[in-house]
Amino acid sequence: MPGEYVLKLFIEPVKTISMIIVHDIFICKPGNASKLAKKFKEAMSGFSELVNIMTDMTGQYNRVIMVSQFENLTAYEKSWDKYKEENEATKKMSEAMAGYQDMYLTGSREIYQVW
Repeated sequence: MPGEYVLKLFIEPVKTISMIIVHDIFICKPGNASKLAKKFKEAMSGFSELVNIMTDMTGQYNRVIMVSQFENLTAYEKSWDKYKEENEATKKMSEAMAGYQDMYLTGSREIYQVW
């Protein structure tokens, strides 16, 4: 009818989005954190799951954290398969990562679920 306004409310179900964030943490030898961060950034540039490469500003010294994001744990597990493949991308990554084991003392991995 003319002059009447009808307000319709559309209620959509809330979608639950699950996401996994992985922190690969490296404690570097003194003077090597920025070198290792640069090496990671160059080597991992073609991999879509990589979110950030970070170095410490507080906390433990000489720390490099590589942050990756995955849809779920299954996607994280499957991501390891592509690193095992022998192709141009993994060859380039291996070459860029040469010697990285000599740049750090220890490391750890933390896996978080985003709510």
